[in-house]
Amino acid sequence: MPLTRSLDDSTVVITGASSGIGTATAYALARRGAAVVLAARSEPALRQVAQQCWKLGGRALVVPTDVTDLESVLRLADRAAAEFGHIDAWVNNAAVSAVGLFDEIPVAEFRRVLEVNLLGAVHGIRAALPHLGAAGGGVLINNASVLAEVAMPYQSAYNATKHGIRGLADTVRQELRVTGRGQISICTVLPATIDTPFYRHAANHSGRELMPPPPVYPPEVVAETIVRLLRRPRREAYAGGVGRLIGLQWRLAPALMERTLGWYARHTQFGPGARLDSSGNVFQADAEARRDGGWHGRRRQLVRMTAAFGLAAAGTAVGTLAAMNRRSRLDR
Repeated sequence: MPLTRSLDDSTVVITGASSGIGTATAYALARRGAAVVLAARSEPALRQVAQQCWKLGGRALVVPTDVTDLESVLRLADRAAAEFGHIDAWVNNAAVSAVGLFDEIPVAEFRRVLEVNLLGAVHGIRAALPHLGAAGGGVLINNASVLAEVAMPYQSAYNATKHGIRGLADTVRQELRVTGRGQISICTVLPATIDTPFYRHAANHSGRELMPPPPVYPPEVVAETIVRLLRRPRREAYAGGVGRLIGLQWRLAPALMERTLGWYARHTQFGPGARLDSSGNVFQADAEARRDGGWHGRRRQLVRMTAAFGLAAAGTAVGTLAAMNRRSRLDR
């Protein structure tokens, strides 16, 4: 079911709101007059986002929150309800990553990625459900990734959490239906590569400069997808056409696509510069609010579009070969 109120009368909680997709989503909702409750670890960054939300015509409440702490997330929900009277939607968006080979990522960082991304979503759902039920229904959106459906090397912890978030959402959706709480919608967003500070802030144990694998979409693509889901909920929605294409290719020929994406990530995820090991923002919050990551140069965009067309052509070939193989087996 969609929101029980119009967007300009709704309260939406957003975790990970201090940068990237969370910030873009807050701005998109503020433009539509919604009340946004901004949660993240960095209060200064949240206050920058809140100030802009007010300028755009929305209302904003800043609640510094560590999503790995259930009590902190429960307080976030209580503050939101006390300030605005109700919670109509909740967006689980907080995420961090540690990039490198699986056996070279420190265990403490691997665990922290699991705690922020997956356990943070668990805590968000726990806190949101009672308030959404009290409001007569609502929408809960988990920001996963196309990596919830496929996999790429050097992102083992992140991949694991995004697959987990997708499975968690499916299970909670089933439980709400069988217990007569179908007025609460559970949605999952599967973004492709997005132009956010993610790659600049991730823990890095690759020894090389991190770059987003092309093509790269602006964060507003995800924000507008989230707005559409609030108005018309669906189980899942891709954000960025290449994500849908890659998901289709993976379903048609998983072994081939596993090898292809492995090669592609190895050759596009790293720049020419060397980097020392860093824990990035896995343990330390970002102080500055920034919506984009600065990956939108015209020359880079041309390269990414070319790569996207190459992927599309490869996808068509994969689909054709799969269909031919099926027909061949039937003819025998």
